[in-house]
Amino acid sequence: MEMIGYGQPPADLDTIFAALADPTRRAILSRLMEGEASVTEIAAPFAISQPAISRHLKVLELAGLIERGIDEQRRPARLKAERMAAAAAWLEEFRAFWGASFDQLDDVLADMKLETGRDSKNG
Repeated sequence: MEMIGYGQPPADLDTIFAALADPTRRAILSRLMEGEASVTEIAAPFAISQPAISRHLKVLELAGLIERGIDEQRRPARLKAERMAAAAAWLEEFRAFWGASFDQLDDVLADMKLETGRDSKNG
């Protein structure tokens, strides 16, 4: 029997999840799904400074979730989905566990419903 979660996780998985833990960084990643953007474009919907957005971008870049280019004076950021795919693949290992747990709960609830039906007929 293979132990779920005990395999070799992708390198820097903690860094990826730490980067994803912040709602601002997740919103930035969602924005970058639309295409590359400058710091100014990324910062527009947020009530925080451009330097704060730059710090968030640095965390995402260190986690390998984005890359920054150089286009004259701009440094556009773009999504690098393959690192996120590594985190998603690691989480996917738990899907079998979740499915089995829900199946067991369904069985218990079905048994309880049968018992309740029997008790009401006998009572």
